[in-house]
Order: sequence, then structure tokens, then C-alpha cells
Amino acid sequence: MNPKPQTCLLVLLGLFLFIHFGCQRSGTKTGTTTSRNTQKPNFVIILMDDLGWADVGFNGSTYYQTPNLDRMAARSVQFKQAYAPSPVCSPTRASLLTGQHPARLQITDWLPGRTDRPSQKMLRAQLLPELPLNATTLPEVLKEAGYTTAHIGKWHLGGEGYGPQQQGFDSNIAGNHSGSPINYFYPYRHRQTGQEQMLGLEQGTDGEYLTDRLTDEAEQFLTQQKDKPNEARPGEARPFLLYLAHYAVHIPMRAKQDLIAKYQQKVPTEGTQRNHIYAAMIESMDQSVGRVLRKLEELGLDQNTVVIFTSDNGGLSVEEGPNTPATSNYPLRDGKGYLYEGGIRVPLLVLLPKGRQKPYVSQVPVTLTDLYPTLMDMAGIKNTSTTDGKSLVPLLQQRTFPQRPLYWHYPHYSNQGGRPGWAIREGDYKLIEYFEDHSQELFNLKADPGERNNLLTQEPQLAATLTNKLHSWGREVNAQMMKPNPEFSGNK
Repeated sequence: MNPKPQTCLLVLLGLFLFIHFGCQRSGTKTGTTTSRNTQKPNFVIILMDDLGWADVGFNGSTYYQTPNLDRMAARSVQFKQAYAPSPVCSPTRASLLTGQHPARLQITDWLPGRTDRPSQKMLRAQLLPELPLNATTLPEVLKEAGYTTAHIGKWHLGGEGYGPQQQGFDSNIAGNHSGSPINYFYPYRHRQTGQEQMLGLEQGTDGEYLTDRLTDEAEQFLTQQKDKPNEARPGEARPFLLYLAHYAVHIPMRAKQDLIAKYQQKVPTEGTQRNHIYAAMIESMDQSVGRVLRKLEELGLDQNTVVIFTSDNGGLSVEEGPNTPATSNYPLRDGKGYLYEGGIRVPLLVLLPKGRQKPYVSQVPVTLTDLYPTLMDMAGIKNTSTTDGKSLVPLLQQRTFPQRPLYWHYPHYSNQGGRPGWAIREGDYKLIEYFEDHSQELFNLKADPGERNNLLTQEPQLAATLTNKLHSWGREVNAQMMKPNPEFSGNK
């Protein structure tokens, strides 16, 4: 029996739809266009300087106001137990950009680092003066894959010949060897000499605030990327990486006067966070995040852009210059420069493209070293370099993620009073070992996030197991160790 004409037409129509949408889903070109979901995602990384884990509303602060970040958090994957690879800035930045641990890179302190002093029992470990040019960086790999790459803000990984544009960024604004801004207000020149100037910020408006100006530059870059053609893949926009590394909220404490006045009138509802200048700096930071997110939406770039927000280490909780301490990291212990949680735990948000957002809160311990392999995974790029991080894509998709130990190595005396040592976290337990006397502390972070109860004598077998893992890891990454100081005076 011959089939009816209507049946033949339905079969042919179904076959056509199957082929048409099947090709789009699989990324096969149909004519001159390609399905949007075959395009590589754009990436925006917003990295703050010295912003503490507890300095944002979505982690419980009520004195500091971060409405834009709080709205972002509501749409993001929030990592409540995210860590910086180091309690100070340069090592974290190097690790984020390479996916390698600071110990492996031999960049374990801020650059050029604190010099040795007679009051130190130990000499600092050997430290490279800059991120080596043979290190494989995130912008280098993405650029090779067709990305436009832009660096805006703080670099602090080397000076002339070792800047952002020697490490894979197409452009650089305001990034140099310096760890703190020349000036938070225009003109961005050195106050004493009037000579040194922040790159790309020579022109401006008197009184202009640095956080706002860097955001202006970020918005301009995003506008330039709208519908920028991808020469390698006709019909698609060229993907981009924007690395917006603010100098805020690092010292010196400088903020806009109207915001300072606002927080001078605000009564803290808790006794631990009350610095009105720092609060004003945080509000400017939050406004910056809001502007970047709105610009992405205005340009339609939010449809295919991953936005990451985080900090390079914990908040400054001791006196270090005028108007400090900057903040309190309570309920976490201590802050920047310490291996306690206040020095290394940081806020981390990952906002997926619009339409693919599955917001939730993750309690899985992760590290910023993981961002390099995560972005490689998202971009569909095979990673061929040595990496110590793990892709967080399974966690972003709410799938299982294997437990693994996290490590820190800080063979230096910090400016903030932190002791040299190293640490391991596995599961709920964290062990710290100090280099001066090999003393140890063991904490159950789930039961004791403030690290007040040392369990070393109660859990000797666990401590021994973690110690063995820590020492074995140190040998694996060739961690540089301290040596006795022959000029030690015994005076602290």
C-alpha cells in the first residue's frame, strides 16, 4: 500500500526539523551562521585587593553596603569556603593567572617582598622578582584561542618587560610593578615627585576617583567588544577576557567625601566593622560592579558572559598606616598576612550567562588556583600546562566534586605580624605548621570557624596524617624553605 501524501509531507517536515535543530545544537554551521551556544563564552574577572570574606552583605556584613553584589550573589553560584592561595597579594595573582600554586611558581610573598631583619629568627625563602615570562598564563592561552584580552588595574607581578602585555594581554591600563595606587584621586601622579604616573590615566578630571575611572575604562572596553567580528569564525562575535583588578580596597584609606560623610552618620549594628572610610571605599567598589553588570546587559553581552568576583586575600585587620585597621573579619580569625581563615578565605561569586544561571550556595572548599582550569574548561580549550587547580565546572553544574586537600605555603614574616609557615586543609580539618619552631595547630573548621580550639593533643593521628601529606606536597612542588638567620638578635 502506498503511503498517503499527507503522511509523506509530515515525515519530510519532521526530517527537516530534526536536521535543522540538530545541526544547531551540535554546532554545525547552517549556511553562514552558527548557533549562539557554539560560541566561546566571554569572561569578566573582577578582582578586589584586600577585601575580606566578611566585608560584603551576602556574607553577613550589615555596616558595609553592597546592594549590587548582593543582587549578583542571588543570581550566582556562591562559594562560601573559597580561598586565596596566599595571605598576601602577588602570589594569589600569579596563581590565579597560571593555575599553579605560588610555591611551585616560587612567588610566595608580595613583590619585591619584605626584606630580612635582625629581629627575624629565620631568613625568608628565595623569591622570584616577577612572574617569569615562560609561565603559561590565562590571557596567553585565551588569546591563542581567538580572545581579545584586556588588563585594567593592579598588576604587581613585575615591572618593565614583565608587565601585562608581556604576559598575554592585548592592552593594559594602570598596571605596573606597584602594589598600591600612586593616588586614589586624579591627577594619578606621585604626590612628592609629581613625575611617576599611572599608565593610561594621564588625562582625567580633577577629583576623579580611581575606582570610578577604572570602571569607565572597563565600560569602554566592553562597548568596543559589542559585535566585534571573529575573523576565525565568521558569523560569531570575537570572545573576550576582561581582567578588572581594582586597587581598592587596599591602603591608603582614601574615599569620596560624600560617602565618608554617609558612613560617619551610620551607627554600626555590630562592634567589629566600623571604619567609615573603608565603608565608603567598599560602596564605590560595589557601584563599580553594578555598572559593569548593567553595561553587559545594555550591550546584550550578558547572554554569553561569565562574571567572576573575588579578592586576592583577607581583609586588613591590624594597624598599617593611617585610618587602619581597615576592617574585622569576624567570625574568622585575624586577617591579611596570616594563615588563619581571616587571612585566606575570600568572597567568590561566579555568575553564569543569562539563561544558564542556576544560583545556589556551595560549601565545598575551593581555591582561586581553580579559576584557570575552570575557564579553560568553559572555553573548550585543552589544558596542556602544569596546573595545581581543578575545574569547578562540575560544581557550577551542581554535580559531585571529589574531596581534595588544599595547601598554603608562606615562608615569610608578614608586615601585618603573621608568622611564617604552611598549612593544609582536608575535609573540615586544617593544620598549620610554623617554620620557626615546627609548632602546629589543628582546627575543625566546621565546629570552630574562628580557630580557637587547637585539637592537636586530642587528634594526634589525624595531625600526623595531615603533616605527612603537607610535607609530601612541599617536596612535590619544590617549595622553597627558610634558613636560620645568622644575624638574629633575639629582639622582636
